[in-house]
Amino acid sequence: MSLSRKLIAGASLAGAAAGGALLAARLPVFGAAPVGDRLDRMRRSPQWDGAAFRNPLPMRSGGSPGMIWEWLFGDTAEREPSAPVPTVARARADFDAPQDLRLTWLGHGTTLVEIEGRRLLIDPVFSRNASPGPLFGVARFFEPPLPLAEVPALDAVVLTHDHYDHLDAAAVRRLAPSVPRWVCPLGVGAHLERWGVPADRITEHDWWDETDVAGLRLVCTPARHFSGRFLDDRNRTLWSGWAILGAERRLYATGDGGFGPHFSEVGDRLGPFDATLAEVGAYNADWADVHMGPEQAVQAVRDARGGLLVPVHWGTFNLSFHGWTEPAERVIVAAEAAGVPLAVPRPGESVEPASPPTAERWWPEVRWQTADQAPVVSSGLG
Repeated sequence: MSLSRKLIAGASLAGAAAGGALLAARLPVFGAAPVGDRLDRMRRSPQWDGAAFRNPLPMRSGGSPGMIWEWLFGDTAEREPSAPVPTVARARADFDAPQDLRLTWLGHGTTLVEIEGRRLLIDPVFSRNASPGPLFGVARFFEPPLPLAEVPALDAVVLTHDHYDHLDAAAVRRLAPSVPRWVCPLGVGAHLERWGVPADRITEHDWWDETDVAGLRLVCTPARHFSGRFLDDRNRTLWSGWAILGAERRLYATGDGGFGPHFSEVGDRLGPFDATLAEVGAYNADWADVHMGPEQAVQAVRDARGGLLVPVHWGTFNLSFHGWTEPAERVIVAAEAAGVPLAVPRPGESVEPASPPTAERWWPEVRWQTADQAPVVSSGLG
């Protein structure tokens, strides 16, 4: 077990002991609870069950004392890189020319989308840790290939949910003065306002809501997940995917979540797409309803008529027990078997769906388990 892992484990235990004090303080990084008109609108949502948001399908997100022990003290040799991760360094000038459709994966869920001359940033996370602070959670494997200070002018930031690995308070504060639109699921706007985003720049949406961003049609799509930033707010904001639709080009971002019939519904209503940003990592059989894994990600893209599969939510943070390269290895096998086109960019590398690069293994050889050895199958699918 690495020294950094031991420090993280110790900090996590200390953090749990201090939970009551933190709750009383309600530090800004935790965000803000929805109140007033925002809360009233949430309560009118078909997804609201009277106390919190819920998924249409039952959720299984198991854990055990043994799993927690393994998470805190287990061997991380295959779950974290032993050498620097290959990245492609980027700067603002790289994005000066308008693009028809170009996707630049910056790590985990953070993706710069250029579509029909507009620029959108999905789930910006630039901090070193996907957590409330440097003493909690897990550190990223590499520095952001596009520094936050170099992010080009944006038409909007698009958010899928409020977990720390998708919503970074420090990044929000930095981008708040310059980004004209912030598009998010219901309730997440309370966090944004606390971090300095003007209320009139925020639009919050329920599943199947639509909004216009600089002439693009954005549709909030269902996802099978959960939300929360502290001990008292689980599922008190909504989670989603997004369809980003231009006059000619169409992109689908699945957001986080387990597999379900919503992918076919997205395809029927909004497909076909030129490309899909699909989550493929941080999975485990015990929480297959909240992260679907590589094989079901491929099926999700097929169901949604999603075009080119660009895998995200992998290779950046140690958030599960699988090898850090395993999501990429398994998604290559699954996509080839299903005939789904695939591009697996390095962090910082751009992909143009009209002429995608061949999927190449840029990562090192690390022992990994196949789908037969470690199946991940969401429940409640009949």
